[in-house]
Formats: sequence, structure tokens, C-alpha cells
Amino acid sequence: MSSAFTRSCITALVLSAVALPASAGELVMVGGIPLDFILFAMTLLGVALFHNYTLYVGLTGLVTITLYKLIFTGFKTGDGLAGLVGHFQHEWVVLANLFCLLMGFALLSRHFEKSHVPAILPKYLPNDWKGGFVMLVMVFVLSSFLDNIAAALIGGAMAHQLFKAKVHVGYLAAIVAASNAGGSGSVVGDTTTTMMWIDGVSPVDVFHGYVAAVVALVITAYFGAKQQHAYSPIIKHVHSHTRVDKPRIGIVLLILVFAIVTNVVINVEFTALADHFPFIGVAVWIAILLSVAVRRPDWEVLPETFKGTIFLLSLVTCASMMPVEKLPPASALVALGLGFVSAVFDNIPLTALALKQGGYDWGVLAYAVGFGGSMIWFGSSAGVALSNMYPEAKSVANWLRHGWHVALAYVVGFAFLYFTLGWQPHAAHKNLDGTRIQSLAPGVAPAAH
Repeated sequence: MSSAFTRSCITALVLSAVALPASAGELVMVGGIPLDFILFAMTLLGVALFHNYTLYVGLTGLVTITLYKLIFTGFKTGDGLAGLVGHFQHEWVVLANLFCLLMGFALLSRHFEKSHVPAILPKYLPNDWKGGFVMLVMVFVLSSFLDNIAAALIGGAMAHQLFKAKVHVGYLAAIVAASNAGGSGSVVGDTTTTMMWIDGVSPVDVFHGYVAAVVALVITAYFGAKQQHAYSPIIKHVHSHTRVDKPRIGIVLLILVFAIVTNVVINVEFTALADHFPFIGVAVWIAILLSVAVRRPDWEVLPETFKGTIFLLSLVTCASMMPVEKLPPASALVALGLGFVSAVFDNIPLTALALKQGGYDWGVLAYAVGFGGSMIWFGSSAGVALSNMYPEAKSVANWLRHGWHVALAYVVGFAFLYFTLGWQPHAAHKNLDGTRIQSLAPGVAPAAH
């Protein structure tokens, strides 16, 4: 399939629905669904179908939806260019924070990889199937403070070494599931939870997602480790001369401390400023620049990271333009469904929609959209990244056949969380105009309004 033909298919796919006229300010409805959502769904479908052109698909969808709203419906902030400018005045801080964090965390992940900690971890593993189980627990823990993509890639590299490059597809699915589970309760462990954090959701309101994530981890790690042991048993080999690069570990901690402390201070003491400047993202880059004299960052990863970041930001921006008042009200059933949807469509825009709509139990949602994407190899960025390392995983049929335990773990984990803690929707963390509501202390939910 030629590049030009593929681009033509994508463009036709996304633009085909813009044929219906509308009066300014009125939503165009197709089968009772606003055309905004149809265009957005077609963009996500394009992402799912054309993995090699995700940036092009995302930007095409963004341009299409923007032009549609400019010409037909307008924005919540007004019609025409004035409405578009007003929209980005509300959204630019969130987008800038997300851009800085994604770019900065890519450098943080490389610092951790070069610290040699992943190389020495295998020596602490048991020798039988429990070694594979413990390795998945390690991936879970790494993902709680590293990007889940980095945790999945570290897990993939460790598996390549431990199993002499013979890694079962079911175990690859378990690695992705462990990385997504580990990030689902931590605001620095997954892009979706980081989005919640910079949008004003307290880390405490996300943390109980681990109740479901731990249950899901145990299930998928058990079955995945058993599959791997039967396929290719563990063979440990660790170089005795390998030493931890402590300064790099210090840099990782410095970046995380700068991000967390800045977020707490801004959200608690200077809430009114949070919507006017990307303090968290800037703090991360201050920490990175301060550390340059100690260890040189791998600047070489930034060009590729930039492409992926722009793609994700294009989807987040598309989601910010959706008429969320037309979505079903937030509920446990809707959150459960979003987990299955995230296995097919990217969970970043789904999270953006949920944040704009509000009314969710953020811990439940974080688990659903985070872990749910593990059910298919392209359902999460971690799965796509690991499948690039292991091309044999790029088969939906094989992933579902051998990684069946991931779907089972998702449902059981969700049910366990629901029947133990219930559905506890959090009070709004933003006013109707998009500004944050000030909390009295970290983790204290603001009053409903």
C-alpha cells in the first residue's frame, strides 16, 4: 500500500462525514449522535487502522474537527476565530503541562535505564515460574514512578535476557498488563493519570485504583508466568561487575520531587495561578537542566518523543472540543465500558472526555482506561512499544488467544474494586468556566457546586 494512497484513505475516512450543513451554533445530529463525536470516533478508528501514520491521522482529525466547529457549531467560548482563541486560552496550560511532562519523562526514563538498575534486578528472581511472576511485579512497581511505556520496554528487555529471546505471547501481554496496572494508581505512572493530575484531580483520588490493579496483576502475572515457564524456563545471567549509577537514580528522584512538590504547592497554596501557567511542566525541565552537569541526558530521544507527544496532544485537543453534555452520565457501568473501548481506541482522548465531563470516581476510571488497553496489543502505548520489540505480538488473534487472562483480570479487578469500595464519584475540581476549585489540603475534595 503506497504512502499517498494510505494518506488519501485516512483523509477520506475522517472528512467524509462533513457533508451535513448546519446553522451556526447548532449541533448536527446523525442518528441522534452529534457529528462532533462521529468525527472524533473516525479519527480514533483511523489511529487503530493505520498504526504507521498515527501522527498524520491525529493532526488530520484535529484540523477537520476545528474547521467543522469554526464553520458550523462554534465553541463553548463563542463562534468563529474568537471562539477558537477563547477555547485555547482555557486549554493551553493543560496542553503545555502535558507536553513538558511527556518530553521530560522520556529523559527521566532513559536516566533510569542507564542507572543499570534494570540489569541487576534479575539476580533477585526465583528460578522457576515464580521468577517470571516476580519480574512482572517488578514491572508493576517500576511503572508506578516511570512512564508505563518505559516500564514495559524494561520488562521486555529483561524477558529477552531471562528467557533467551523465547518469550511467549501470553507473557508479553502480561508485561503490558503489569506496566499499565502499575501506572493506573499513580499520577506519575501513566499519561492518563498524569492528565488527571495536571487537570486538578488529587493524587489521593486516583490512588485507590491500585485496589483493582493489584488484583488484576496477580491474576495475569500468575497465568502469564505459567505460560512462559512451560514455553521457555528462566535462565538467569547477571554480570558481576554491573554497578548502579547512583547519580542517575538521584536525577530521577530530583525530577519526580520537583514535579510533585510544585503540583502540591500550586494546587494548595496558589490555586488561582494553576490555570494561568504550566508550573509543573516547567518545574520538571528546571530539574532536568540542573542535572545536566551531573549526567548528560539522552537528548537524542527527544525528536521521536516529540512526534508521539504531538500526536497525543492532537487527540487531547480534539477531545476538549466535544459536547460532553451529550454523553451518558458518569457511572460505574460507563467506566467499565470505557475500559473495553480503550482496548480498541486510544485511552488518552477517552480520559480527556471524562475529565471534561466530570462526575467520575477517578480511581475507578484510572484503572479502567489504564488497564483496559492491555486487552489488545494496540490498545495502549505500552503494548505498541513492546510489540515493536517483539513483532510476533502484532496479532490480535494471538494476543486474545494467549493473553485471555488479561481480559479476565480486568473484569475481576474491576468487580473487586466496585464491591469493596463502591462507586464514589468525586466532587467537581473545576468551575463551569474551567477554572480550578481551591482545595483546603492535598487530597481533600472540594465542595460540590
